[in-house]
Amino acid sequence: MDGFGGTLRQHRKAAGWSLRKFAELTAYDFGYLGQIERGDRPTNPAVVAAYDRALSAGGALEKAYGSKQAGDKDVRRRSVLQAMGALAAVPAVDRLVGWEVLRHGIGAAVDVDFDEWTEIVADYGRGYYRQPHDQLMAQLGRDLAVLQHQIAAADEHHRPLLLRAAGRLSVIVALSLNARGQTVLAGRWRASAKRIADESGDADTRVLTRAWDVVNGCYDGRAPTTVIALADQVLPLTDGTPSAATCGLLAGRAQALSLGGRHAEAVACVRALADRVEELPATVTADVESLWGWPEHRLRHTESWVYAHAGDQHAAEAAQQRALELYPPSQQRLRTQVQLHQAAALCRNGYIPDGLRLAADLLDQLPAEQHNELVRAVARHVAAAVPQAERHRPDYGELVDRVRV
Repeated sequence: MDGFGGTLRQHRKAAGWSLRKFAELTAYDFGYLGQIERGDRPTNPAVVAAYDRALSAGGALEKAYGSKQAGDKDVRRRSVLQAMGALAAVPAVDRLVGWEVLRHGIGAAVDVDFDEWTEIVADYGRGYYRQPHDQLMAQLGRDLAVLQHQIAAADEHHRPLLLRAAGRLSVIVALSLNARGQTVLAGRWRASAKRIADESGDADTRVLTRAWDVVNGCYDGRAPTTVIALADQVLPLTDGTPSAATCGLLAGRAQALSLGGRHAEAVACVRALADRVEELPATVTADVESLWGWPEHRLRHTESWVYAHAGDQHAAEAAQQRALELYPPSQQRLRTQVQLHQAAALCRNGYIPDGLRLAADLLDQLPAEQHNELVRAVARHVAAAVPQAERHRPDYGELVDRVRV
């Protein structure tokens, strides 16, 4: 890769730090730092700055890295120019990628603000709930192809911004794949999103990519103990600043605790989440139709899940009613998931025919294009809530057949 990782390793070892202890000191992943030091991954300014601070190098490492980057910049630009030249030979079906590369290339030539990617990420956050996912993924693939070229050509000032955008867009890819039931591919994209976020050096993006990994783990079949452990590893990365990423992490952790049967801890976690939501800026809570916001209906959805699993029918019903009042029309699938919480609660409280009937009706009423693996995962919670002695019922068998993995 860039060869500077060996310099970082030499300085760390000279100071007497083991890699594992040094990773804890800098709050970076142990494996990620190891890859950088071996040269398997490129170094980035944020990591160099962390090494400089931890080793009390007084800016010497950052200065050395800056000098090396200046020499590498021309090499990266030549690489991108070669890649853009190759676009002339791509099939017609990929020409839209070529046009986007050219648009961004011309913009860079006149020094257009790289903050355009911030708006692109915001657009995808809004489009996630509104656009058909096939259309969204096709468009996202084109933009990621462009972004890949721009990251390769970027200087050290713009690179972290582009990596931040890449990390967040990778989250959307992972979420979409998970919703389609493509868990292996989704897992690879989640891992990439986290590595890219680490390279960006942006603290909020590092938490956000891991928060969505935790949330995904509540739907993709991972063991609750695994998801809880992941959430607990991420908690130290939060710095106490209220953010959508931190709230997402706490929500996923509360849900995972519920799946693990640790109901008292789940309730305590969701109460801590409610306190954190109270501290969020109005701009975050008012962003009701974006993946990147954290409006009240997400809190109520999480409460619905946690209290329904804990058997607190009164609290669950209050949360469900409030969530259904708040959900915008664009999020019909999530409304259905909250109502499936109600069906599961009915089954847990002994109202088996009513719960199974409600689940079947909800699945029938949801448009076919809204059915995905997330809905099926929640519907499986309804089936799991039916006692063994009641599973002879035909309507139970029908529900299991409909949501079978």
